[in-house]
Amino acid sequence: MISYTIQQINDLIKGELIGNTTQQIEGPEQLQNAKENHITFIGSSKYLKYWADSKACAVLVNDNLTLEPGDNRAIIKVKNADLAMAKVLELFNPPAPEFEKNIHPTAVIHETAKIGDGCKIGANCYVGKDVILGNGVTLYPNACVFDETIIGDNTIVWSGTVIRERCIIGSHCIFHTNVSIGADGFGYRPSDDGRGLTKIPQIGNVIIGHHVEIGANSCVDRAKFSSTIIGDGCKIDNLVQIAHNSVMGRSCIMAGHSGLAGSVTLGDGVIIGGSASIKDHTTIHSGATVGAGSGVVGDVKAGATVLGYPAQDSRDMLKQWVMMRRLAKK
Repeated sequence: MISYTIQQINDLIKGELIGNTTQQIEGPEQLQNAKENHITFIGSSKYLKYWADSKACAVLVNDNLTLEPGDNRAIIKVKNADLAMAKVLELFNPPAPEFEKNIHPTAVIHETAKIGDGCKIGANCYVGKDVILGNGVTLYPNACVFDETIIGDNTIVWSGTVIRERCIIGSHCIFHTNVSIGADGFGYRPSDDGRGLTKIPQIGNVIIGHHVEIGANSCVDRAKFSSTIIGDGCKIDNLVQIAHNSVMGRSCIMAGHSGLAGSVTLGDGVIIGGSASIKDHTTIHSGATVGAGSGVVGDVKAGATVLGYPAQDSRDMLKQWVMMRRLAKK
């Protein structure tokens, strides 16, 4: 089993080491679940009270917090305990599943597809006509990449993911299990005779930038025309819906169960909380935050934080909630 001394971990973290432990550290763990061979972290003062009873031999702690190490226990003070713990997690990160052969014999690859150097294509994958895979692309078993799609270098596509035709994917992306990219956008209108619905053809595609990560069971729909676009560095949680012709700027975050309706525009660095929904043809400008469970029905200014349903300025909404609680007590 892999293990490290506290000094080896501090050499990586480059923090301020207080106290010492002779215990070999065999992994990170939550503060209250940690054993003697674990390192944990504290990023908020509300968790300081749990340190005394924790069995962890070491802790990463924000440098603005005061904590005593105790007997045979160590503290590493850092600027940001969450980011420091991310580095520790990398040390103990198990290796990815191995491929016995780079291209499994059951994979179906069209003769016109271009496969870059070092690609790995698992069992029962499908790679369609005129697909281009860059160098080092990994397709885990049962992934499908349809015709004329382009995928950049070192992108990882996990099992069950389907990338439809004509999509353009950047490099160093990660698509987790059962992601859908490029399925038809949701477009219907009442038929002329009033007896049914007419499907609107969706003839566009999806363009995804570099270093984008999309969580399991999330969907990015193709555009009605032109492109649905996800900018460089965006991070999308599980079970997220991004509808046709939406455009996301750089480094946006969307938490689980949130969704963009058609033709929504997000600026750079927008944060969408869990279960939030954004009305079609709405623009959320750069640096704005939408609170969890909110419903956005109009444009949001740059840097603003909105809450509620319908979403309003967070300060105004919090005042309303306080007033409602007071009324309920009368």
